[in-house]
Amino acid sequence: MAMGGGGTGGAVSEINVTPLIDVLLVLLIIFMVIVPVVPKGLDALIPQPPKTKSDDPPDPNTIVVSILSGGPNGVAYKINETAFNKSDIEPKLLEIFSTRQTKIMFVKGDPDLDFSKVSEVIDFGKQAGVDSIGLITPRVAAGQ
Repeated sequence: MAMGGGGTGGAVSEINVTPLIDVLLVLLIIFMVIVPVVPKGLDALIPQPPKTKSDDPPDPNTIVVSILSGGPNGVAYKINETAFNKSDIEPKLLEIFSTRQTKIMFVKGDPDLDFSKVSEVIDFGKQAGVDSIGLITPRVAAGQ
């Protein structure tokens, strides 16, 4: 005498959705974990134009390294308004930033220069221990 479980014992024509739900939940968890790991870009620091158009004297603590085309080797370098040779830039930056608390430097390059010249100056700043390096673009230099 056997207990009947009901039904005739034939084939079931319905899909078992339990494994599909399990796969769906695993995929949902994977995508939730992956999304926050998306890399973000670099923070950019540029000098902001003044809100009022007054002729304030420049801050003496601001260091601007300018790369100008047309020097003796085709490129001239200046720290603020003092001209330097390329080999003297890194030691001077080391001297300037060795005693400072805030280590921020701006780099201004001529628009017609190759960016490799600008990147060399950025490397000099990083080797001198500068924390933040901002790029002065022609638009920022024009005060727009």
